[in-house]
This record gives sequence, structure tokens and C-alpha cells, in this order.
Amino acid sequence: MRNVLVFIKCELGKTYDVAAEIVETDLCPTVYSVSGEYDLFALVRFDDDADIGREICEGLQKIPGVKETTTTICFNPFTRDTGLKNK
Repeated sequence: MRNVLVFIKCELGKTYDVAAEIVETDLCPTVYSVSGEYDLFALVRFDDDADIGREICEGLQKIPGVKETTTTICFNPFTRDTGLKNK
């Protein structure tokens, strides 16, 4: 499984509409409204063999009211339980 962080800028007045539409997709069950440069934050999980670029372009970016997305692919998680695996 690959975790991807997607930061979303929305057209003015469309943030809640965009969030409602995103949570209805299979891509992302939870979307957060955030302060700052972006309007929404989504943590999306993909199968290892998924075409992430296509999923973002065809899925999230085509939702009416989405103005811009910034996508960050996550590599290794570090948690209190696992610590640093590659010491």
C-alpha cells in the first residue's frame, strides 16, 4: 500500500462541495479542511501497482471546484512502535 498526501486548493466558495465529492469517491474516505495555503488535505491510499498520477488526474483533479493539487508520495513511516528500521 502506498500513502499519498494531496493538498487541494479550491475555487472560492467551493471547499465544502469539493470535500463532499471527494469523500464519495473510492480514493479517499476522509478529507480535512485546513488553514493556510491550501483548503483541503487528503490522505489517499493506493495499491502498490496503482498509477498514482492517473488516479489523481482522473479522480481528484476533475472534481468541479478543484483549482489545484499538490501531491506528495510517502516513503517510510516512522512511528514510536517501529522506530528507524534501516539503522
